[in-house]
Amino acid sequence: MGALGAIDRAVGVFDSTGNTRVLLFCLLIGALIAWMRDSGGVEALVSGLMKRGLVSTPRRAALAPALAGTAIFVETNVSLLSSGVLGQRLFDAHGLSRERLAYIIDSTSAPISALILLNGWGAYALGLVEPYGFESPIGVVAGTIPWNFYALITLAGVYFTVFSGRVFGPMKTAGLNREVLVEDEELIAPTRAIYMWLPLLVMIAGALGFMAWTGGGNILAGSGSQSILWGICLAMLVAAVLLISGKAFPKGGLQERGFAGISEMVPVVAILFLSIALGDSLRVLGTGAFLSSVAAQFVSPIVIPAVLFVVAGVTAFMTGTSWGTYGIMIPIAMPLALALGIPPSLVLAAVLGGGVFGDHCSPISDTTIIASLAAGCDHIDHVRTQMPYALVGGGIAVVMYLVAGLVVSL
Repeated sequence: MGALGAIDRAVGVFDSTGNTRVLLFCLLIGALIAWMRDSGGVEALVSGLMKRGLVSTPRRAALAPALAGTAIFVETNVSLLSSGVLGQRLFDAHGLSRERLAYIIDSTSAPISALILLNGWGAYALGLVEPYGFESPIGVVAGTIPWNFYALITLAGVYFTVFSGRVFGPMKTAGLNREVLVEDEELIAPTRAIYMWLPLLVMIAGALGFMAWTGGGNILAGSGSQSILWGICLAMLVAAVLLISGKAFPKGGLQERGFAGISEMVPVVAILFLSIALGDSLRVLGTGAFLSSVAAQFVSPIVIPAVLFVVAGVTAFMTGTSWGTYGIMIPIAMPLALALGIPPSLVLAAVLGGGVFGDHCSPISDTTIIASLAAGCDHIDHVRTQMPYALVGGGIAVVMYLVAGLVVSL
């Protein structure tokens, strides 16, 4: 019965339109990436940037996806894929590992989304906070920025890595075999940069525009999964028109390369599908509720922020979803803040940061999987090389939350 129930739980993944849209989006992005790559558009854009000296050094090459990930804070998946596609060829050209690229985009997109809450993250957090009768729920959510220690530390770590070029842990040896693979790959002659930058721009602008449309004019209330799916479809339409009119491929080549790109995404989408099913099973078993009940056992205001951060991190790690963690933890954190007189923005920031921390360590997190996909590296290698950075940032954040809890209790 357990095996049959697991099969039904897996099928139930498609009961959620959001899950279905994300899985379909990941397949379609494979076709778009293949079109941009095989048409010579990626090579043309990278060559143009290098000729202008904009990415002429490893530092500048690493800075490009970091800035892109920081700037596109409205939708995490769009941020990951846009900065990842841009960075792949840049990192290859300068001998930087794809694992480093995955770390940079993963450790930029989610933390910036949790800090600059003018996005679905902010709208979701606001909806969870409003029922508790605060005079200014928006003020509570906005006030999390200086208290979100993990997100701030992680972003600082990304830019330190970019500018110093220093790495530690497994990242030091990451990509050593990749250099051989790059040499063996067939080089694609550069053609027209517009084959890459215009579809990419359409995807980003389309996703943002559709979020405003689905939100009735309010981008914060829009559907992220619906918007990114519509955005990728629009980008594929634009790319197809460009490639057909420019005769970039021989007859039938557009479809052939598109399906080949989709097939490249199947292993990653299978992992994402299974991770969603596992996360759903853990939520049904009450894993998050059990872990969150642990936090309620600590009554000292001094340790509450640190405990909430750790429990949120463990919950996100085990379930693979920061948003699911927020749905479990914020209804516990807000009453604790009110009862113990702790600033609500502090405990909310601890939960928000803990969710991102758990995601960064979790091999079943959707953002971690998509970061691997966007960077074009092995998923387990990405988790293995990013985890030391996440653990260091998480450890520092715990200490800072203990200090913050002590300060606000004085």
